[in-house]
Amino acid sequence: MSDKNKGLYRNQIFTILLLLGAAIIALLVVPRNDHQSYTYELNQPWRYPLLTAEFDTPIMRDSASQHSMRDSIDANFAPFVVRDLSIPEKSIQRLSNALAGESSERTVRLMKHLLAEFYRRGIVDPDVYKSIQSGNNKKVRHYNGNEDVSDRSVTTIDGSGYIPPRMAYNYIDSAYSVANGTPRNTLSANVAKALTLSIVPDITLDSVADTKFRNQEYLNVNGALGVIKKGQRIVDRGEIVTPQIYTNLNTYQELLAKNHDDEGKSRIWFVVGQAMYILITLITLYLFLYHYRPQFYNSLRKMTFLMSLITLFVVIAATVVEYLNQGLYLIPFTILPVVLLVFFDSRTAVISLITTVLICALLATYPFQFIYLELITGIICTLSIQHLSKRSQLLRTAIISLTTYIVAYIALCLLNEGTLDNLTLRMFILFFFNAVILSFAYVLILIIEKLFGFTSMVTLVELSDINNPLLRRLAEEAPGTFQHSMQVSTLAAEAARAIGANTQLVRTGALYHDIGKMESPIFFTENQHGVNPHAGLDPETSADKIIRHVTDGLTLASKAKLPAVIKDFIAEHHGKGVAKYFYNTAVNEANGKPVDRAKFTYPGPNPRSRETAILMMADCVEAASRSLRDYTHDSIDALVDKIIDGQVADGMFKDSPLSFKDIQVIKNTFKKRLATIYHSRVAYPELKKNEDSAHPDPRDVHQDDMHHDA
Repeated sequence: MSDKNKGLYRNQIFTILLLLGAAIIALLVVPRNDHQSYTYELNQPWRYPLLTAEFDTPIMRDSASQHSMRDSIDANFAPFVVRDLSIPEKSIQRLSNALAGESSERTVRLMKHLLAEFYRRGIVDPDVYKSIQSGNNKKVRHYNGNEDVSDRSVTTIDGSGYIPPRMAYNYIDSAYSVANGTPRNTLSANVAKALTLSIVPDITLDSVADTKFRNQEYLNVNGALGVIKKGQRIVDRGEIVTPQIYTNLNTYQELLAKNHDDEGKSRIWFVVGQAMYILITLITLYLFLYHYRPQFYNSLRKMTFLMSLITLFVVIAATVVEYLNQGLYLIPFTILPVVLLVFFDSRTAVISLITTVLICALLATYPFQFIYLELITGIICTLSIQHLSKRSQLLRTAIISLTTYIVAYIALCLLNEGTLDNLTLRMFILFFFNAVILSFAYVLILIIEKLFGFTSMVTLVELSDINNPLLRRLAEEAPGTFQHSMQVSTLAAEAARAIGANTQLVRTGALYHDIGKMESPIFFTENQHGVNPHAGLDPETSADKIIRHVTDGLTLASKAKLPAVIKDFIAEHHGKGVAKYFYNTAVNEANGKPVDRAKFTYPGPNPRSRETAILMMADCVEAASRSLRDYTHDSIDALVDKIIDGQVADGMFKDSPLSFKDIQVIKNTFKKRLATIYHSRVAYPELKKNEDSAHPDPRDVHQDDMHHDA
């Protein structure tokens, strides 16, 4: 297998891997939901068609009703308490021991009596006290009977007489002060501490019973009010999503997700369906490129760029949809065909747009609406821009995009609902920001140029400005070469337009193809003014001076950071041709001795594109046309045929995709263009006078153009 075939085989493998990689990434980011998902808001209209239940769905209370019922239960709930009968006796004894020797017998009896009275009423835990006071009935409940739960009964009693420990302490402190005729808070530190430690709640919360009975009452809150039978309506288009409908939708979505999680086998087949859908869509794109755009399909760099761009849009779409309602319409899918139009062509741009939109439709809540809006807008924007040569065109395209989105959205609303009542401001805002992002597509184009080495039409237009520093230097240092380049640029652009090649690329490449002559401009005929420096040189040295303008041009192009496509024009405009004038001279002077042809041969390569092949023809034809004595149709036709037929015979165009038909069209274009440039002038009649002017009119004096070695 030849190296060329090995390279093609390798490219095919990588191209297939690109397809599989894009498909896998897309499959990973699309949602695993084999039923349509819905986005809805409380108290807003339902935007989708009639939704019916796929299975029996319980009707749960809405959140507001649940909160209201819970608050009512809490307000009327009598807490469960338990009373420890051993605590009063222990507390009174503890107080008596603590007060021995600290107070009079009368004071001790008073405080013990008060504490016993409070325990008779009930000293309750502070949290239970708050619960009793905040309730509506001031009741508490407790179990009666033995330890056997099945044998116990529940008794409800009045809890309004219970007091918390702090209140009991304050009462006793007040009574002590009255009995002793002293102000309040005069208890000694030891007495106060003893009293605090002695007042322990004998009534505390029975947490087990309280939680059990409270949850039983909560069951009424969480219980179903009814059932939506399978096939019954949940909500219809245009209906306001009330709190109850909102709750029903949430319940239905939760049960739907649970059912899908339980259907593992069905879920696997759904993922298989998604994978097949994505693969079929991408394979269709590949088939189009393989049959109709082989120059793109066989370029690994271009296929990598194309598949990366499509995958990037799918990933961004999946990310935005995850966090933003209706976020798909914020993504400017129209950027994709605009960018591809710059680096590829309109048909490839549209097919790629269709591929991307079809894959992203897996993310859409309403796929038909999404596909219609994006395809209509994308195609119209593609048709409106045609050739991107100015940044201002993007602003116009953004306005067209916004207008198309709005009109198409209104059309869909009228089609689906027969009214404009459900138009949402949110969609118009998303369309607006979508268009704003599109207007900055030029930034993405610049990034792509740097990453993938492409050259956009905008860059070519900027480079073709004769005020560019490199072209301005050419005009100053080698004015003859500059004029020659301008003529070649015009001639080559006409031919490119005639065969459908890239006109702007040819025009720009022609302007730079001879920049290497700036290093030694005097050695080229078009820059000479009477002095020929080749007169004192041998043919080999002269040929080296002439051939070197190609390598010098590539060096200047690299310093000026010209794109690779422009460098191709510099390297290929002579191909591997021979400097015939000096080669023939060397052969004639050798008197039969062998002459090294390689020293008179340009480094090449031969033209590998239609555009560089056109430049080679235009360069030779324009230079040779300057040597014609008579610019008649026959002489021009003969010159063009001789030069181009000679290049064809030398195999100069074997590596280019030019057809014989293209070459014939190019020849005809050159002939017409040269005939227009060098059209015959009408001879001025002589004045019949006895005395002719000694000095001719300077307007009748013409100087022949100089030509350069082709």
